[in-house]
Amino acid sequence: MTRLLEPLYINPHCPEAVLDDLEQAIAGQRTLLPLPGGHEHHDRSRAMLLRNSQRVGKQIDSDIALVVATSGSTGTPKGALLSPSNLVSSADATHRVLGGEGNWLLAMPAHHIAGIQVLIRSLIAGVQPLCLDLSQGFDIPEFLRSAQELCDSTPGERRYTALTPMQLLKALDSLSGIEALRLFDHILIGGAELRTDVRRSAHNLGINLISTYGSSETSGGCVYDGHPLPGARLKVEAGRIFLGGPMVAHGYRNHPHHEAFAQPGWFATSDGGVIDSSGTLHVHGRLDAVIDSGGLKLHPEVVERQILEHPKVSAACIVGVPDPRLGQRIVGAYQGEATPDEVYEHLCELPRWQIPKELRRVTQLPLTGPGKIDRQAVAGFFC
Repeated sequence: MTRLLEPLYINPHCPEAVLDDLEQAIAGQRTLLPLPGGHEHHDRSRAMLLRNSQRVGKQIDSDIALVVATSGSTGTPKGALLSPSNLVSSADATHRVLGGEGNWLLAMPAHHIAGIQVLIRSLIAGVQPLCLDLSQGFDIPEFLRSAQELCDSTPGERRYTALTPMQLLKALDSLSGIEALRLFDHILIGGAELRTDVRRSAHNLGINLISTYGSSETSGGCVYDGHPLPGARLKVEAGRIFLGGPMVAHGYRNHPHHEAFAQPGWFATSDGGVIDSSGTLHVHGRLDAVIDSGGLKLHPEVVERQILEHPKVSAACIVGVPDPRLGQRIVGAYQGEATPDEVYEHLCELPRWQIPKELRRVTQLPLTGPGKIDRQAVAGFFC
């Protein structure tokens, strides 16, 4: 059976307004395409691109609850086909790992899978989520006020939220942000790698972080602190990470025979990694982001991790740009107070060929989704 794919515009001022719609979707009654509902030009442009590429108003299998665009998409977005069982199995597995159902604060855009899952977990738990107004960005005083409100309204109950590493760093940079973070039993961190020094600092402050790995194609994070959620499966073949289990999407709306879903029940990610002897996954980085410079291949994340160890750097991106001699020249941009000379000094222990030929400090790195840096846009800085 089929039905029509409906648009679901999510207002950043009140994302909780779509709870009834999501409940109908996970009950198998509707099929929805979450869209940014803001009035800014980039929101309107993104919504129109998604409407057209995912064929809103056209027939779709009635077994699908949501079509969710991959948050890191550039060009024509891919839409992951998620069934009610995909979404519910992910929410249930998350609550099992966290120690039980609880009350959620939504602090991420609700048209992306990480935000959608906060709403769905709340529906599954039978609670009303508290939602931040993100129309003007992630505001720390408002984050603290909302965290305190959630705490006051749910005495003795479990409290959770989900953040990107950039949001976490911003919160850790102030006493009010730290106070807010400490009010949660667990905080899920996804969208990018969680720095070791940040995890250590948070632990020392009594803040409980869980690093998540996953995507729209897996109904959100399905690997927590390097281990698959209950029911999820994990393997690495030829250096590529594969994710499986009941939360894996049924393919893409506009790419029905995409090779990422060639193995039934599995999603072939674009990431490389290894599973160590304890069964812990270590993600090396995106396979399609590998830089070939002078015949030597570099995962840019290797250099980015080193840059991010500098205490005055909050975000970094390393890319390769065309070079007539090397094939690709290693360059990078970063956010923070450190000068380029200070960053270069911090990189002195890396092999010489891995050190960027050029480094730029920028006010804000461009993003393609929550916490996901737009590598193509960064490369454009140097072309």
